[in-house]
Amino acid sequence: MCTLPWMEIDTVLLDMDGTLLDRHFDDDFWEEHVPRQFSLRHGVPLATAREQLYAQYRAAEGTLNWTDIDVWSVRLGLDIPAMKEAVADRVRVHPGVVPFLTFLRREGKKVVLATNAHPKTVAIKLNRTPLLAYFDAVLCSLDLGAPKEQAAYWVEAKQRIGFNERRTLFIDDTEAVLAAARAFGIRFLLYKADASSRVTSNGSGRFETLRHYDEMIPS
Repeated sequence: MCTLPWMEIDTVLLDMDGTLLDRHFDDDFWEEHVPRQFSLRHGVPLATAREQLYAQYRAAEGTLNWTDIDVWSVRLGLDIPAMKEAVADRVRVHPGVVPFLTFLRREGKKVVLATNAHPKTVAIKLNRTPLLAYFDAVLCSLDLGAPKEQAAYWVEAKQRIGFNERRTLFIDDTEAVLAAARAFGIRFLLYKADASSRVTSNGSGRFETLRHYDEMIPS
């Protein structure tokens, strides 16, 4: 059970993929759909396509290129935005997210989407969900010039929306990102477990773990 002192929180920063949205969509897209299309386009065996792509993915993790779908389009010779749009009906919101966002708005909190996702990806997904209306701002890494794993993201984020670190809550499903936020001084941090509906997580040993959003709404 996540019990928070809501009177001490003014701003809530929320990651998108895995935190608000089921990460199964992204796992399936990048691990299955893209390799299949790469295999067909370039005439290589599917196993070879997976091996080549997974190596490129690992090399890009923690950088702006990791989520830059325009960069991946050029690298892979595929129209990644169009491919995402074509399967976007599979995007799913985690259970309890909408009631939680409704609670935050009712309580007068500033609600900000803080994501490494490319702006085109954000637009595709938010157009398929009811979430956009709940955000006061959207902070994409590409627009801020650094991924959330780097201090520069948080410096720029504070300049743009003016949050007080000691009165801010941040929820994410990646420990490295939460660690960067903690180093910046953000006081309230939660790790979203079970980011994918297909994979059960053991939670975090470094941060308080959130499993269900209904835990967050005071009864």
